[in-house]
Amino acid sequence: MNIFTAISERKIQEAIREGLFENLKGRGKPLVFEDETWIPEDLRMAYRILKNANCIPPEIELKKEIQNLRDLISSLDDDKARLSKLREMNYKIMKFNMMRNASLNLESFPEYENKVIDKLIHE
Repeated sequence: MNIFTAISERKIQEAIREGLFENLKGRGKPLVFEDETWIPEDLRMAYRILKNANCIPPEIELKKEIQNLRDLISSLDDDKARLSKLREMNYKIMKFNMMRNASLNLESFPEYENKVIDKLIHE
């Protein structure tokens, strides 16, 4: 643990003991992190406006579908059904990356990261 982490942790523990976090807005509710790094800078404001109007950009909708498929695949016992859903997820991942007009970000899809690294190393 570096010195800054140790100092920060000590200050946080002191604040907890003093009850400074007791009346914070949103206490007891999950944190919602807005990850806008995948949105081009010139589109971020427009996407925020769409979000506030309850309109979901297609990329976000597709990302949610991919996550739902990932969860479904991990719960399936039938190999044939799992393979079918895996193909569907692969198609949606490809479509998502084409929509972003960016290279594949393996951190978003960790189940492929090791496979791609192995493939690159062994070829």
